[in-house]
Amino acid sequence: MPIHNAEAIIETLRQQLAEQDAELKSVKRENAILRRDAGYWKSCYQSALKRNAILKQKIKLLRGQNRQLQDQLFGTKTEKQSKSDRSNTLEGFDEKEPDPDLPKKPRVVPQRRDYDHLPTQTEVIELPAEERACPQCGQPRQEMTDTEDSEQLEIEVRAYRRVIRRKRYRATCSCTDCQTQTAPVPPKLLPKSLLGTSIWVEILLAKYFNHQPIERLLASWKLKGLDLAASTVNTGLERLQPLFEPVYEAIHDRTRASTYQLADETRWLVFVEMEGKTGYRWWLWVFLGEDTVVYVLDPSRSHEVPEGHFTAGVKIILMVDRYSAYQAMKPVKDGLILLAFCWAHVRRDFIRLAKSYPNLKSWAIEWLMLIRDAYRCNRLRVKQVGTPEFAATDWKLRGIMESMKSKAAEQLSDAKLREPCRKVLVSLQKHWVGLTRFVDDPRIPMDNNASERAIRGPGLGRKNYYGSHSAWSGQLAVMLFSIFATLLKWKINPQTWLKYYLDACASAGGKAPSHVDEFLPWTMSESRREELSRAIPFRPIMDTSDSS
Repeated sequence: MPIHNAEAIIETLRQQLAEQDAELKSVKRENAILRRDAGYWKSCYQSALKRNAILKQKIKLLRGQNRQLQDQLFGTKTEKQSKSDRSNTLEGFDEKEPDPDLPKKPRVVPQRRDYDHLPTQTEVIELPAEERACPQCGQPRQEMTDTEDSEQLEIEVRAYRRVIRRKRYRATCSCTDCQTQTAPVPPKLLPKSLLGTSIWVEILLAKYFNHQPIERLLASWKLKGLDLAASTVNTGLERLQPLFEPVYEAIHDRTRASTYQLADETRWLVFVEMEGKTGYRWWLWVFLGEDTVVYVLDPSRSHEVPEGHFTAGVKIILMVDRYSAYQAMKPVKDGLILLAFCWAHVRRDFIRLAKSYPNLKSWAIEWLMLIRDAYRCNRLRVKQVGTPEFAATDWKLRGIMESMKSKAAEQLSDAKLREPCRKVLVSLQKHWVGLTRFVDDPRIPMDNNASERAIRGPGLGRKNYYGSHSAWSGQLAVMLFSIFATLLKWKINPQTWLKYYLDACASAGGKAPSHVDEFLPWTMSESRREELSRAIPFRPIMDTSDSS
């Protein structure tokens, strides 16, 4: 082969090698870029997976919150709650599972009620005249001395006019100062008013005890022939309001003196314009003492309302829910008021969580079983106060509470604990001191259900007659709510007491009695309380409409 051909081939190979080197460098550069891009997209993919997991968790959380809000908005309300469908029950958790530590309750046979105290109206029923003879021979039947007797209960409510005729006496002597005398005017609750005391008793009981709108009451009376104007009743209620102030203040003062109290609040509408306040939403507060109940109406829901209720410098224990206003009170921060928190609200947290997040239901049921055991053990312990068995039951209760405390701490230390569970347990730990005050003081209940029951009646009235149309009517409402609730605590008949008190106001010239001690349950005698616990004695109405 010629040399110049070999050199050409070598040159060609050199060129090809250079091209391949350049291509290799290009491929390496491209490969480096692709590797870099692959690493970037891999990191993006991993970040997307993490974001997707977070979003899935948020979706579950939001779905749970949505179920919770839907249940609050469309679920069974307190006033409509039935035994078969209760918002604080959980399917799959049997709250009424028998407690082996408690003896089985004997079956109680209900006793037939006795109505012998009611007045009797005897009605004699005879055979029709055509049936008093034998249908075959026509001989008359002879009436027997004995009868077949039976009873049934009836009630009759009727209005009547009380015509008062005051007799006059003319002098028969010739004395200069001896003039014609007229019998005194009978006591009248509201001077120059046509309505008597019995009507006001029924009106006050209907609205503030039975929470019935006045319009419905007047409509029912109209069917019985009594047609009263609503404006007349409204004006009379405004005149009655000052009569109850002394009793209300006495109840308020006694409640303040209680060393153990319960408190709660609910919204209440008062349709008055106030400077600096938007809307008509006020707040109805209730405070339960040892033997009294007092309601307070205020435009605000701030801590200043309960703070103003308590006596300065007096140490008390206050059972409340977890509303922050109670914790913001200065006496609480100073240690004068010790807050005891409600276990029913804690229990509700776990039930709400289980309903909102079905996959966490088994976790919530474990806690609900512990709370149930604590309730049962405490009920038994309270019954055993002062007995030798108290120490063993008290020791068992303390063990249950300690197991709950350690269980909460253990689960909170788990980084994998779901956020809804963590939120409930953080709240449990935050309020633990107040939640366990009942352990060292058996007189403290585990919940504030008593105050919630006290607020339920006014809540029903709020639905029926839509709050109060003025400030004075709102004040009258809280006065009578307080009086009636306190009377029930002392087992006094509100109707009998109200008649007794209003008669005394009438005797005082339409004003409150100068001394109200005889009308307060804790200062009146035992015999007086016994008398006022019974219904108003029956007094037949004498019809003298035809007399001249």
